[in-house]
Amino acid sequence: MKQPGNDEQDLLYESLLQLKNVEECRRFMEDLCTVTELKAMRQRIEVAMYLRDGLIYQDILKRTGASSATISRVNRCLQYGAEGYQTVLPRLDPLWEEKKKS
Repeated sequence: MKQPGNDEQDLLYESLLQLKNVEECRRFMEDLCTVTELKAMRQRIEVAMYLRDGLIYQDILKRTGASSATISRVNRCLQYGAEGYQTVLPRLDPLWEEKKKS
């Protein structure tokens, strides 16, 4: 059921669903976000993957440069969030395994 007052958010989410491949997504996100925002989002996904792999905060901090506050926030989302990470992370497993090998 559609929640009232979410038309602005829906437009953003619908725009993401219109993208057909990684290159379209990359170009759109580069237009939409600042370099700092993109870096923060990439970092959060990496942190989530490392947390899921069972790494401790100190090791994640060393590997990603993320602050303990960011790591804690991502961990809270993994535990109590809207389950967005749980939806996406398993789909990224093949890419994540390749990244860890390199």
